[in-house]
Amino acid sequence: METRETIESLIKESIETKKLMLDPKHIEFIQTAANKIIAAYRQNKKTIVAGNGGSASDALHFAAEMVVRFEKNRRALPSIALSENVSTITAAGNDFGYDQSFSRQIEAFAQTGDIFIAISTSGNSPNIIKAVEAAKKMGIFTIGMTNSDGGLLKPLCDLCYCAPSKITARAQECHILLIHIIARLVEEKAVNS
Repeated sequence: METRETIESLIKESIETKKLMLDPKHIEFIQTAANKIIAAYRQNKKTIVAGNGGSASDALHFAAEMVVRFEKNRRALPSIALSENVSTITAAGNDFGYDQSFSRQIEAFAQTGDIFIAISTSGNSPNIIKAVEAAKKMGIFTIGMTNSDGGLLKPLCDLCYCAPSKITARAQECHILLIHIIARLVEEKAVNS
């Protein structure tokens, strides 16, 4: 059983990591990413999001916030989470290899002007890397979300958010906060223009 001290320590660690997001470079990233997404929605484009494991759930979460709502009722915004279609993922894995599970979907669904959000806490997930490469070949703007190292993903993306921690759980907590902030900004500006 976890002790009270361990629980308090983990909460404090999470809080301290999120405080690092107040650094101007993190604020600037959030503003830039939100503005890119807002501009895409104003042009009737969509967001496409992918991740593995917990990041797959974050991708689903982001897409749901766009399609349904975040805090207020408004028009639905098109967003696709590539982790939601199990038959497509397993078919691509079987026929081409798991590394192409998302790149095949990018080829099928992405169009010029769309935004691809690639979530890989390590920054080194081969299927996320290949999806970003496929998106770049198609001229799709790419936004990455990683840990503090950025991994192989960082130099590939047009924008890459490197959460201020190497600890997977802390980086993922920053990613979900980032998703919520972007959802709030998109809701305020993309649909009220």
